[in-house]
This record gives sequence, structure tokens and C-alpha cells, in this order.
Amino acid sequence: MQLRYSFRLYPNTNQRAALAKAFGCARVVYNDALRARETARSEGLPFPKTGDLSKQLITQAKNTPERTWLGEVSAVVLQQSLRDLDTAYNNFFDALKGKRPRMGAPRYKSRKDTRQAVRFTANARWSITAGGKLRLPKIGDLKVKWSRTLPSTPSTVTVVKDSAGRYFASFVVETGPEEILPETTPELGIDLGLGHFAVLSDGTKVDSPCFLRRAEKRLKKAQRALSRKEKGSQNRD
Repeated sequence: MQLRYSFRLYPNTNQRAALAKAFGCARVVYNDALRARETARSEGLPFPKTGDLSKQLITQAKNTPERTWLGEVSAVVLQQSLRDLDTAYNNFFDALKGKRPRMGAPRYKSRKDTRQAVRFTANARWSITAGGKLRLPKIGDLKVKWSRTLPSTPSTVTVVKDSAGRYFASFVVETGPEEILPETTPELGIDLGLGHFAVLSDGTKVDSPCFLRRAEKRLKKAQRALSRKEKGSQNRD
């Protein structure tokens, strides 16, 4: 089972600039890949694969004057940006097939988005130092406010900047099943109410007996029958 743990980060001025560069590069690669796929779709061409996009938009793009600054950030961040686009497309296609709630097609990312994020996998060789700092490639050692201990070694870490300008590190860890608790005798709680006579803790609802309402219905029926009898007759008596 996978769990996510988030902790507050306090990067210094240089680290903030490096993170901003990582956010921007990841956003550019994501938008370039989305544009390539949308162009192929409109022209009726085959859907570009992630491997081809990685070679074209990352490896080859670093050697061009327009995208040479992509080499200033970790390549893992750029690769994960392409995987994020794959996930967005898969979710969209599953929604069209009815396998998940309806959602829109992937959209272009903007530098004005209130949330910016980059993800580092184990391939990026990030680590937690002996002093408790988060060491990220081409960013440095970031100060972390640890509020609890991680149960196991994280597999990935996502650095997030929220709309308030705060930074967070979100770790994904693998955990085993929790200790099995001893069997207990099941207990049932009862809540008396107005809408229902009783509501049990397992969700069962017991309707009110409504003795008075049933008696009123029988009285109305008897009164209608009496009104049809001739006054002074033996039937009416």
C-alpha cells in the first residue's frame, strides 16, 4: 500500500530560483508534448509515443539555441513531466469509456497557474542528508520541517509550490498491512429520532409504527361509511 507524506520546505533565495527554473522547464516540455500530440491528431497522423517525444523534445531540444536551458535542470524532472501528460491522456480516455468520472482533455499549463510541481524519482538520486535536509539534483540541500518520521524509504518526492508561495515536499512510501486487531463481539448502536423510529449504527433504518395515523385512517373510513347510512335506520344504529 502506498501512502503520501507532506512536509514544509524552506528553500533559500538561490534554491527558489533553481526551483522556479525546474517548474518552468517541466511546464515547457509538457506543453511542447501536448502541442505535438494535438497537432498530430488534427492532421490525422499517428499518436506520438512518449519515447519519441522524449528524444525530440528533451534530448535533441537541449542542443538547440531555443531550448538549451533545458540542460540546466534534472532530466528526470523533464521525463516525469511527459509521464504526467500520459496520465492525463489515460484519465481522459478512461472517462470517455465510462471507466471513471467525466473529465476534460489535457490542457496547456501556464506560468500563472496557482500550483507548480516537479517530481523526482529514485533515478534522480535525490536523498535525505544526515542533517535532515532534502538533497535534490541541481537544486541543493533544502531545509525541511519534519513533523513525523517516514515509515519507509520513499520511492518518489514531489516538490510543490502553492498559491500562497509556500513550498512542500510530498513523499510516496510503501507500507505493509497494519497489525491485525483481535476479533471482538460486534456491537450495535441505536439512535431514536423523529424521521425514523430508530437508526442503527450499521445504517439500518426502522420506520415509526405510526399507530395514531393508522387509527385516523380507520376512523375516516368508518365515518364515510356512517355518512351513507340513512338517519334513524337500523343500519345507522
